[in-house]
Amino acid sequence: MSLHGKDIKIFAGNGSKHVAAHIAKELGLPVGDAEVSTFSDGEISVSIKESVRGSDCFVVQSTCQPVNTHIMELLIMIDALKRASAGRITAVIPYFGYARQDRKAKARDPISAKLVADLISTAGADRILTMDLHAPQIQGFFDIPVDHLLGVPILAPYFEKRFESCKDDLMVVSPDLGSVTRARNFAARVDAPLAIVDKRRQRANVCEVMNIIGNVQGKKVVIVDDMIDTAGTLCNAAKAIIDVGGATEVYACATHGVLSGPAIERLENSVIKELVILDTIEQPKEKMMDKLTILPVAPVFAEAIERIYEDKPVSPLFG
Repeated sequence: MSLHGKDIKIFAGNGSKHVAAHIAKELGLPVGDAEVSTFSDGEISVSIKESVRGSDCFVVQSTCQPVNTHIMELLIMIDALKRASAGRITAVIPYFGYARQDRKAKARDPISAKLVADLISTAGADRILTMDLHAPQIQGFFDIPVDHLLGVPILAPYFEKRFESCKDDLMVVSPDLGSVTRARNFAARVDAPLAIVDKRRQRANVCEVMNIIGNVQGKKVVIVDDMIDTAGTLCNAAKAIIDVGGATEVYACATHGVLSGPAIERLENSVIKELVILDTIEQPKEKMMDKLTILPVAPVFAEAIERIYEDKPVSPLFG
């Protein structure tokens, strides 16, 4: 039995209007007519201005800064579509916020990722489509299907083409032990060796690079991570790769460019020659810099949406 609706409708929250417009364009569709605004006291107001009865609705919304506002927009949009008798509702979340709080690291810690997952399910979402969760096990926090896309298949071809003429000099580096699996997949795609930065955190928000596992001497290095927030870990790793490892050039890439606090200043002053991110989070003009390159995720999300609608597997997108 087919579970999809009679047609596809793409709706955008205020956190992902740019990405939603590009996804809709890829699918040859208009963005759904919806207004997301606020009342004078700050409460969020959602108005769906077209019929969605029986439709397969996709709500595109990254839960990025301001995180809490964007989460509430997503929840209220899902509720509005559910009460308007949408056939199926998929929350398309290019960047899933609160993903760093996925376990109790110390006594009396919350597990915020599980709470947000419960809120989205309770609001009425039937499915989740997201990319590069900070902790992949968050998929298990949902009691509904989760399609977890990867950023590496978009990032790897960019660097493969960039270093086509000097492929033997290329080396992939994981900035910490937690990113080894992602960096290993990236290295396999570009056919390059892998190294790891081993760091030890002495106290909160301060990390000291201790060692580099692997030989990066004379290499052009690409650091691979899932997200860049304040860029402290990334810039320290890049400095160590040059100073300690003896690499000639350092590049970096990540799926999500959170770029909060002193991130831009740190990156501008770092040894990193180019930072490549995806547009899962829309960047304001003040965060744009010469060494920043942004690649689009719309083609991948559009194909995933089409596959979900047609009840086809999404797994070929991982290849």
